[in-house]
Amino acid sequence: MTDERLPAGPSGDDARLPARSEPQAAALAQLRPSAMLALELQNDQQRDEDEIDLRALWHVLVKRRRLIVGVLVAVVALALLVTLTATPIYRASTVLQLEKSGIQVVQVNGIQPGEESGYDPTFLQTQYELIKSRALAERVANELNVDRATLERLQDEGWLGRMLALLNPKAKKKTAGLVPSNAGQGAFDDLRDAADFIGKHLDVEPIRNSRLVRVNFDSPSPEFSARTANAIAEGFIAASLERRFGASSYAKTYLEEQLKLTKAKLEESERKLVEFAQKENLVNTGEQGQSLAAQNLVQLNNALAQAQEQRIRAQSRWQQALNGAMPPDMIANSNIRALQQQKGQLQAQYQLKLQTFKPEYPEMLQLKSQIDELDRQIAKETDAVRASVKAEYDAAVRQEQMLSQQIAALRAQALDVDGRSIQYNILKREVDTNRQLYDGLLQRYKEVGVAGDVRANNISIIDRAEVPDKRYKPNLVLNLAIGLLLGGVLGVLLAFLLEFLDDTLKTPDDIEQKLKLPVLGVIPKLGPKENVADAAANPQSSFSEAYRSVRTALQFATDHGVPRTLLVTSSGPGEGKSTTALALARNLVQLGKRVLLVDADLRNPSLHKTLRLRPAVGLSNLLAGACTFSEAVQASGEERLDVILAGPLPPNPAELLAGSKLVSLLTVACERYDHVIVDGPPVLGLADAPILGNAVDGTLLVVHSAKTKISAGQSALKRLLVARARIVGCLLTKYDARTAGYGYGYGYHYESYYAYGGKPRLTKG
Repeated sequence: MTDERLPAGPSGDDARLPARSEPQAAALAQLRPSAMLALELQNDQQRDEDEIDLRALWHVLVKRRRLIVGVLVAVVALALLVTLTATPIYRASTVLQLEKSGIQVVQVNGIQPGEESGYDPTFLQTQYELIKSRALAERVANELNVDRATLERLQDEGWLGRMLALLNPKAKKKTAGLVPSNAGQGAFDDLRDAADFIGKHLDVEPIRNSRLVRVNFDSPSPEFSARTANAIAEGFIAASLERRFGASSYAKTYLEEQLKLTKAKLEESERKLVEFAQKENLVNTGEQGQSLAAQNLVQLNNALAQAQEQRIRAQSRWQQALNGAMPPDMIANSNIRALQQQKGQLQAQYQLKLQTFKPEYPEMLQLKSQIDELDRQIAKETDAVRASVKAEYDAAVRQEQMLSQQIAALRAQALDVDGRSIQYNILKREVDTNRQLYDGLLQRYKEVGVAGDVRANNISIIDRAEVPDKRYKPNLVLNLAIGLLLGGVLGVLLAFLLEFLDDTLKTPDDIEQKLKLPVLGVIPKLGPKENVADAAANPQSSFSEAYRSVRTALQFATDHGVPRTLLVTSSGPGEGKSTTALALARNLVQLGKRVLLVDADLRNPSLHKTLRLRPAVGLSNLLAGACTFSEAVQASGEERLDVILAGPLPPNPAELLAGSKLVSLLTVACERYDHVIVDGPPVLGLADAPILGNAVDGTLLVVHSAKTKISAGQSALKRLLVARARIVGCLLTKYDARTAGYGYGYGYHYESYYAYGGKPRLTKG
């Protein structure tokens, strides 16, 4: 090398472009256009991927397996701790049968409630709520005589409960209870707390497709659980009967009051009726509400009708008698028939003897006189019969006339009584109404009295609660199963949550998908007891092998091999730029190349520390024209590897790098060295890296696995593309395949090796 200063060249990109060789320009022409890559990157950010990658999900689970196992173990351990430290709870159960109506010994309509037939969907639910009611809980607590000491003993929640109570002193104070101001208030508080305890630990479990219900009660004491379950069942039955009896009792009391009122009204109405009848001199026989005059008028009307009938019959007989036809019944009752028979016999003798004797014959005269005597007797009897018919007729006429006169008198009297009986009838109807109401209430009162003594029960105990011999909870097997399930679910959810919140580039696939750049290599993460110097010094280490793979990949990055000038940068600090630049330079030296390593990070340089060189003169002096190229170059101590350190930190690094001397530096370096490796500053927040990227033939973007944000990588890539940097690919550093959950993106695993030629090498699988 000659100690010449860098020639001053024209400024601007056009002035720098001729410094590149024709093969470099042809290689750059084959690269993907920057504008197309930037557009594809932007479109990729806006794309909504609906497909579910099961392999990616599995990789997430494998990656976060330690977290999932940790959460699983923690939850199972917590479930085991809670199970072992919790107070054992014993459950006693009573089975009840709930029918809509019981056997009715005495049926009184309207007294017993709930007697409808048919399906009622609200009946059973109503009974369940009644079992869980506070009134029943207070009744059971009172019957069991649950005092404060018993309640505190039953409410002992064990070691875990006491620990939780320390976190909530108000709840502990409420549970323990306060000193009552008086005995009555203290007893009331005890009963209320006992009822709350019973209601809290009571469970009603309907048995499907039946009218059976299982009443469960849980407590730390098996004996108390059985007693309480039975007491709840018995108390519920008693309360149901009391409600029914209460309905009858209420009805009976109500009817008693109504009977008193109705009786008073009846007595008052009867008194007014009697007073009015006495005042108006009205006599009521009680038959259909008629007065005495009206009844007599009715009777006389009936008698007049009969008299008229008799008079008509007697008049007809008299007419017959006048016409000579005597009534047969009267003739039968007289001697006319006998006299006529005798006359007939005598006339027969007379006619017989007239054939023998003359009429003047004495015997004939005697017969004639006898016949005449019989005629006189017959005529006399006939006149007597006619007189009797006439007398009968006259009597009938007189009777009819008398009855007519009496009826006329009674009609006037009845009309007068009816006129005065209007108010009487009103009072009479009021009396009758009050009497009917009183009789009905009295009958109802007697029925209610009978029904109140006969109680119909529609609830029965099928199985009484027995003292449980084993605890109901906590269930060790169930809790552990729940802990396993819950721990697994929580672990998986937490893993996916952290993975969702983790927006870093972790794997080669992430770089290819998010940045659309090829991955030239993957640098494994060193172990906690390893350091970069030792790993780089060991040629058989996976660290060294990885950088050799990067060197090989760079040889195929362009058509003329490794770019002559290569910038190594990253989106942010601490991602392995300097280590990568030094390792690539050493690997190129191993190929027999002369390599110049330039520390272009004029803000936070680090190569002088790694190479243990003094940064007295460096790139800043060279770009400022304070030294020559030969003065800026230092020997690294390794054959064919020279270094230009950063030098003193300038106040304006971007201005120094933007000058024309950078291009001249790279041109001179390319003439004297096979390759120039530039260790650049981070891209984000600084203008240095884009300037360097535009000046060199190729740019290698370093990505720190699981640290570099996707947005940071994309932003850095956009800045480089806007600066027309030729990006050859990405390098993934500090990659841990075990924690990432992926194998090497290209099928390599750093955990396994195979011996090739007696030396351990990387395993491809």
